[in-house]
Amino acid sequence: MGAPSREEEEAKKMEAGGDTVGQKLDAGALFVLQSKGSWLHCGYHLTTSIVAPPLLSLPFAFAALGWSAGMVCLVVGAAVTFYSYNLLSRVLEHHAQQGRRQLRFRDMAADILGPGWARYYIGPIQFMVCFGAVVASTLLAGQSMKAIYLIANPGGAIKLYVFVAIFGVFLVILVQLPSFHSLRHVNLVSLLLCLSYSLCAVAGCVYLGTSDRAPPKDYSIVGETHTRVYGVFNALAVIATTYGNGIIPEIQATVAAPVTGKMFKGLCLCYAVVVTTFFSVATAGYWAFGNAAQGLLLNNFMVDGKPVIPVWLLLMAELFTLVQLSATATVYLQPTNEVLEGLLSDPKAGQYAARNVVPRLVSRTLAVAFGTTIAAMIPFFGDMNALIGAFGFMPLDFAVPALFYNLTFKPSKKGFVFWLNTAIAVVFSAVAVVASVAAVRQIVLDAGTYKLFANV
Repeated sequence: MGAPSREEEEAKKMEAGGDTVGQKLDAGALFVLQSKGSWLHCGYHLTTSIVAPPLLSLPFAFAALGWSAGMVCLVVGAAVTFYSYNLLSRVLEHHAQQGRRQLRFRDMAADILGPGWARYYIGPIQFMVCFGAVVASTLLAGQSMKAIYLIANPGGAIKLYVFVAIFGVFLVILVQLPSFHSLRHVNLVSLLLCLSYSLCAVAGCVYLGTSDRAPPKDYSIVGETHTRVYGVFNALAVIATTYGNGIIPEIQATVAAPVTGKMFKGLCLCYAVVVTTFFSVATAGYWAFGNAAQGLLLNNFMVDGKPVIPVWLLLMAELFTLVQLSATATVYLQPTNEVLEGLLSDPKAGQYAARNVVPRLVSRTLAVAFGTTIAAMIPFFGDMNALIGAFGFMPLDFAVPALFYNLTFKPSKKGFVFWLNTAIAVVFSAVAVVASVAAVRQIVLDAGTYKLFANV
């Protein structure tokens, strides 16, 4: 047998709690980011983090963009994010081959940009984005539960915050799975669920769009000029958030060494599902409802409190959406879990020792309770999430990977790759600024309708 590779030696060091980026592994990296997965597991994690129920907002984005611009933005979003995630993966692989495997986004930032960038920019934005996704998933799940309740019991009096709290209790149980790797089977089910509710949504659009109850199809972009402009940037924020994934390094950290090539295979699996679901839902939803497409496509299937598609089909779509949201929320809670574990657990004790199990149980329960409380108190969190998407997802998913690649590999400034990456970083940074302004404007416009614990 030949000598072990540097990556294999690195894996053995990690399993023993050894050095990866110049320091001893803390309990967060050692327990939460266990490197045991295959490329398939990586694909399941990626799919859950990208192909989530926010894709049901894509017809709403098309309503502000129209057919041509909508399709262009959807294609560009797919191409650029796939390219950017692959750049990020190659940077991670490069450092792993050098014996410095980076497990977290802030590890990458500290190594490439310096510790200040990791501590004050990349780290805070990643946690804001990921915890924002947890809150948004909890709120959407509560709305799905309420929709199922109202279908079964029209005129029911139970408030939205009750359903949000019920989902929060279920989430507390699910998040006790100790490591990211332990979610692999949950995320396989999640992959099947996202295909299922997307199919239900498309079937509902086709059914309603071809029936005698089909709504009038108006594909014009309504509103005054400034309203349309702001609508375009809001739509870009929606698409960016839909494609967004602020936890790529943490997902790649779950892959067993050697890591070379595994992330690319996982990305290919993920984007096969992305193309299947995003494009079918966006086109079917906009075709069926035009500029009347609502922020969540499933809401278009209810008119005056009554389903306008077969009840069983709508119930299936809502149920599949609800269950997948639990997996999505759990995945996006992993960076928080990793930090909490690093602060509260002892890497010298076993993962299942009482010394570590009790702090894990308490800290994760409190994290979910905090997110659930925000979701119940602020049911207009969608407006806030648009701002988080513009300010957070766009830099992390579009600009930062290109910057990391150029600084790591230093491609020739006369070459195509350098200028392509530079253009991506500059253009999407500018779009992020404008989209953030548009999101703030939308918050200001909607502020008059805000009410804590509103039953929306």
